[in-house]
Amino acid sequence: MGRTIIVGDVHGCRDELRELLDHVGFGDGDRLVFVGDLVVRGTYPRDVLDLAIRLGARAVRGNHEDRLLRARADPSKRMSAATAETAAALGPRHWSFIEALPLWLDLPEHGVRVVHAGVRPGVPIERQSPRTLMYVRCLDAYGEPDEQRGDALWGARYHEAPHIVFGHNAATDPQIHPAATGLDTGAVYGGRLTAMVLAEDASPAPPAERLATLVSVPARRPYAGR
Repeated sequence: MGRTIIVGDVHGCRDELRELLDHVGFGDGDRLVFVGDLVVRGTYPRDVLDLAIRLGARAVRGNHEDRLLRARADPSKRMSAATAETAAALGPRHWSFIEALPLWLDLPEHGVRVVHAGVRPGVPIERQSPRTLMYVRCLDAYGEPDEQRGDALWGARYHEAPHIVFGHNAATDPQIHPAATGLDTGAVYGGRLTAMVLAEDASPAPPAERLATLVSVPARRPYAGR
């Protein structure tokens, strides 16, 4: 096995994904993993999924894949224009890929668990609410999952194993916590597309050294507003 490349929220940013994979020299033996939200808001959802499928990538379900699946299950429900546009662009192979996405993905050789948004600290993964795994950003004053943006980031209070790599909560810089790393640096908003590069059997580095294992490329333009 070669390296493992864990990529943050792509949101249909095809060109940035291709550039990132070229930048890290993705090749035979490397493994590609996504933290979810591969599609919606960006311009090329089909191309992003086609590339993921062709490269044998693994991924977890993000909140936007969740919304797509819920909209498909009940077309009478109201959906955003971005979700509707993406749903109309997808073919059977894309839907099959999305439907098969798990809520979390363990990479035991790296001591890593991949989820889209985060977890409630102290709760076993099997007992986590699916909503938390796909939508959480912070914790409220009582330690309950909070989907709103704020200062009480769940990752700052997570001191467990395995190390969690996640996306969802877009920021200018990656989130670096002792036991968690957030990779969503807002590519679809004109920020950067970021990946964690792990050598064979390597674990995430300590916080002071972790940025050196993260690679990013700038977005070519903003594709959506926040």
